[in-house]
Amino acid sequence: MARRQSSSPDAVSNKTHTARLMGMWVPLMVVTELVFWFVLQPHIPPGRQSDSAQGQQFDITVLSMIATPVFELVIMYFIYSLLVWRHPKGAPLVDGPPIRSNMKIQTAWMVITSAMVFGAFVFGTYELVVPAGAGGGEGPNPIWKPSGKVLPVQVIAQQWRFTYRYPTLGGFETSQLVIPNHTEIAFHVTSLDVVHNFWAYQLGVKADANPQSDNVAYTHTNQVGRFTVRCAELCGIWHGAMYNYGHVVPRAQFSSWATSTKARLASNTKNLPPFSYAGYVPSANGAAGSFYSPQDKFGPLETYGAATPTS
Repeated sequence: MARRQSSSPDAVSNKTHTARLMGMWVPLMVVTELVFWFVLQPHIPPGRQSDSAQGQQFDITVLSMIATPVFELVIMYFIYSLLVWRHPKGAPLVDGPPIRSNMKIQTAWMVITSAMVFGAFVFGTYELVVPAGAGGGEGPNPIWKPSGKVLPVQVIAQQWRFTYRYPTLGGFETSQLVIPNHTEIAFHVTSLDVVHNFWAYQLGVKADANPQSDNVAYTHTNQVGRFTVRCAELCGIWHGAMYNYGHVVPRAQFSSWATSTKARLASNTKNLPPFSYAGYVPSANGAAGSFYSPQDKFGPLETYGAATPTS
């Protein structure tokens, strides 16, 4: 009896309903996916100023393109049900056919959802590993490290400001965050007092700043321009005012800036405490100009990052 029911008018009607829904949903899905990819993607934050930012933009686009058609199908089915299958006024309530014992529906549900979860796992892991941590703080010993030369910049947070130290360029410390374009940057994030967070928004970099701890985050710069730096961890009464701006500049401009800044701050640099990625404590005793060990000297600026691009 149940087998013969598949050729009944009700079954044919169900196939018609499915065809109608698919006929409306598939064109809408195609249009939406094209709009997401070609129109919206370039404007999705955080932008494309670094590889980690561009990767986050791509991830948001892909996940949105997966989720939006599902959302559209649910809403379309809901509206279609209200218009086509609404219960006539005064008619007796009749329950629909149960699907609890329908093996086809159960199997399809488990296969589709399992494939989506496993696919998201593979996609997320790949996107995390390839850009060396995707701009997130990985602690003092990162699992994934970029290959080639890396320019280290120490980010020192305190209530309520950021300062930046360049250990391989003389060890000077400044309130200006300037980094060269087309260069792999290693942000070594620490704190002098309470827990802060270094969030370079347009670079897609975000790492906690913990006292006496070195939290490393990598990114590769792709575009010149200004980016916003904020503290993203509640750190006291002026937490909301703890921000400044960084700049990605052409490599030649960065080299000139680093040379002039090193000379300008030489008298202050010699009074800084010895350089350390972890356990940095301010001191007025100075360090006699010894800020880092010889093995930390990476040579001239031109050896960092990609091979001497123009900008």
